Amino acid sequence: MRRLGMRGTQIGFILSFHELGLAPNLIRALEDCKFTTPTEIQQQAIPLALDGRDLMASAQTGSGKTAAFVLPILQRLAELKKEQRENGRQEPQHDNRDRRGGRNGRGRGRGRGEGPLALILTPTRELATQICDVIAELGRHARPRFGAVVGGVSYNPQERLLSNPLDILVATPGRLIDHMQQGMARFNRLEIMVLDEADRMLDMGFIKPVEQILAATPDSRQTLLFSATLEGDIARVTKRHLKDPARIQLAHSKQRHEDITQFMHVADGLKHKKAVLAHLLDNPELSQAVVFTATKWRAKSLAEELGNAGHPCTPLHGDMTQAARRKAVDRLREGKVRILVATDVAARGLDVPGISHVINFELPTTPEDYIHRIGRTGRAGSTGTAVSLVAHADGKKLSQIERLTGSSIEKRSLPDNLAPLPDLGRKDGKPRSHGARKQGDRDRPGGGTGRKNNWRKRRDDSRSGGPRSGGPRSGGPRSGGQRSGGGQRSGGQRSSRQG
Repeated sequence: MRRLGMRGTQIGFILSFHELGLAPNLIRALEDCKFTTPTEIQQQAIPLALDGRDLMASAQTGSGKTAAFVLPILQRLAELKKEQRENGRQEPQHDNRDRRGGRNGRGRGRGRGEGPLALILTPTRELATQICDVIAELGRHARPRFGAVVGGVSYNPQERLLSNPLDILVATPGRLIDHMQQGMARFNRLEIMVLDEADRMLDMGFIKPVEQILAATPDSRQTLLFSATLEGDIARVTKRHLKDPARIQLAHSKQRHEDITQFMHVADGLKHKKAVLAHLLDNPELSQAVVFTATKWRAKSLAEELGNAGHPCTPLHGDMTQAARRKAVDRLREGKVRILVATDVAARGLDVPGISHVINFELPTTPEDYIHRIGRTGRAGSTGTAVSLVAHADGKKLSQIERLTGSSIEKRSLPDNLAPLPDLGRKDGKPRSHGARKQGDRDRPGGGTGRKNNWRKRRDDSRSGGPRSGGPRSGGPRSGGQRSGGGQRSGGQRSSRQG
């Protein structure tokens, strides 16, 4: 038997958005966007949200969860406007709001600083921009007043946004706290609050700002929480701030991305990775790709190298201004570039239909970011390919990813001219967990005995009077940047901040 919500809406097995009882202008917008059938998360979350329930939900990247909370917010706005018309109250006139945090006119409002009806917290500027795009798309006939308050841009347009009538506010925690401390952000009217990518916000150290914002909102609010995981700190936040929440868990930590073909190539080092990357980019089936790096410096330098090699390419990393980052994504979306070289700043929130491949030039620091990275392809029912270039030192990261996903990543061979030298530490040729080499590896090309053993060797040489290999303390020249282990030092090996 199908369970009925308070409105009589059927929960589950919903074949059309018409069955959700949405306002006519929302149905028109969905039809304009060619959206006919709700996704699984939309089928389960929207009826509960419309019934006024608090909600904690976990769903796979690309499952349509943004619309799962935007549609209930727009529906609530439609109901409020209907109530105002029935009570003879006139809705204030307003101009369309600039989604980047400004507006095209000041207008008259319900009260200066009374705040929005709905607040959506999200961890990054990119996700905030994506959410605003969805609001604009689904609210094209409802004309909600909305805007974003994010870091990396001027405060002045955001202050104008917050001091005028506002229906929906999308914000990152840090910048919103700044405005709250200045008395610009109030939540007197707040009815709905959304925590999007809640696990990511907590991972980024926003747990105190998030709880500070929650404490400043009315206890009567409805709270919708969306997260990749519903355990740990998320469970504690939920227990403190949500009221008898309904729980939806569609994305299990061991769930596979069935529409994404995943495999890996073993790489010897930076130079070998670049050669393998060039080979992958020559694949005619690759229409557009996101190449993920671990650092901002690597993203910038690799994008420059690929551009010089004739590949239409642009970087995306945290040191770029918001305008530059938006321009980079727009160039990819418009087909002006084929390759986006990015740090994990693009792992969540990047939604470009043309991305056929994700290439992990460097594995992420946390295994959860691997899931979000590969989720940039194979979205909305399409297929995609995710390739990881795994160095011998990446064994621990690889093991963590495979343990989280519950499946082993297929290891594929390369053409003979690109094949790596075997890692003697494992019979299957995969990287060892800690990247350490066996004692016999020290004589293989590109091998090494590790920093500790190299230090011991230099100490023993100095005691015995033996020769040292051109180290800076011996006074001899360094011959072409060679290390004592025989590995060629590359200029790309210097350290850099995380992206």
